[in-house]
Amino acid sequence: MIVFELSMPNKGSWDGKWSQEGQLFVRTRRECDVPKEYWNKSFYHRWDDGWTACVTTTRMTANEARKLERKSKGFCGYDWMIRSIIKHGDIRYERKAE
Repeated sequence: MIVFELSMPNKGSWDGKWSQEGQLFVRTRRECDVPKEYWNKSFYHRWDDGWTACVTTTRMTANEARKLERKSKGFCGYDWMIRSIIKHGDIRYERKAE
C-alpha cells in the first residue's frame, strides 16, 4: 500500500500555527494505482499567503496502512492533491471551469 500523509510545514497564520497540528491526516492507495517513481517521496504546494502543504508518500504493508488510516482525521479536503500527484507527479491546483 502507498500511504499519503498531509502536513503543513509553513504556516501563514498570525501565530505561525495550524489548528490541526499534531493530528494525523492520511489516505491510502493500492501500489498498482500509484506510479513507482512517486513512492517514498515528498511533494509540496505553496500558496501565496505563506502556507505550504507537504504530501509524503510511503510504501508499507496493508496491515500497517490500515492501522494508520484508522487513526487518520481524513485529508482536510486536499484529496485533489493525491489525484494530482498520481496523474502529474506533482501537486497542481486545477480550477474547474464554471
